[in-house]
Amino acid sequence: MSGGRLSEAVFVRTASHIRELVESWRLAHQTVALVPTMGNLHRGHASLVELAAGNADRVVMSLFVNPTQFGPGEDYAGYPRTLDEDRALVAETGLVDALLVPDVAEVYPFGAEAAVRFVMPELARELCGVKRPGHFDGVGSVVCRLLNIVGPDVLVLGRKDYQQLILLERMIADLRLPVQVISGETQRDDDGLAISSRNRYLTPAERRRAPALHTTLIRVRDALARGDRDFSALEVKAVNALKEAGFKPDYVEVRNARDLSRPNGRSATTDLVVLAAAWLGKARLIDNVLVIPSR
Repeated sequence: MSGGRLSEAVFVRTASHIRELVESWRLAHQTVALVPTMGNLHRGHASLVELAAGNADRVVMSLFVNPTQFGPGEDYAGYPRTLDEDRALVAETGLVDALLVPDVAEVYPFGAEAAVRFVMPELARELCGVKRPGHFDGVGSVVCRLLNIVGPDVLVLGRKDYQQLILLERMIADLRLPVQVISGETQRDDDGLAISSRNRYLTPAERRRAPALHTTLIRVRDALARGDRDFSALEVKAVNALKEAGFKPDYVEVRNARDLSRPNGRSATTDLVVLAAAWLGKARLIDNVLVIPSR
């Protein structure tokens, strides 16, 4: 890698400004990574920045609460917008070269309602897509737009939203976009709860119960690792366990890790992933664990 980091991230509001910056880096033969976020940053985002800095000369982080991925009644208006705190965390990392904070008109120049629409593959209507119709279409739209605006060599995503990761990898391959996808491990608190911006919706009592989501998935993972292939029974047992712990589960499912297709019968040779989404009070929590069979 060549060149040093900037002493402070350049604050960028427009597509033309970020393109000028990226072009200057290209002229210096430097590679660029993009870390797209909706802001309200935390340690999980910081870990993605570190991953980006290890795989490119320059790092662009975007902060944009995307209206097209929120459905009716969801928390778009109330989603935490914490720009001052986010800028402080970015400065603390010392690894971000440009902080892109566009407004809606910059990303959707004809307005979000009149924008060109994405239709993601059928997987977008499974798992989280069942209860959030259109969500992943909106995610695909905004990520494609950010890739077009920034033009990075590397796109860095987290694995906490595993369905989102698989769908975006599919989109990039399908559209032949010239960008490499790198994914980072889910960051967790000491009790196993996946770090998320929406964890702030949990009351203190709910926060104490929240690690049961990860614990339940670990139990399913361990059963699968021992060779149990009664997927339906494992899923039902996990859903019931979450209900007993005070959750309102949307789903617990075992899928093939590579593409989130359903496992084929009792096959024990495929890498699997256990995914779940469940409500705890006002917070909708998602998590997943990988199951790698011994070989």
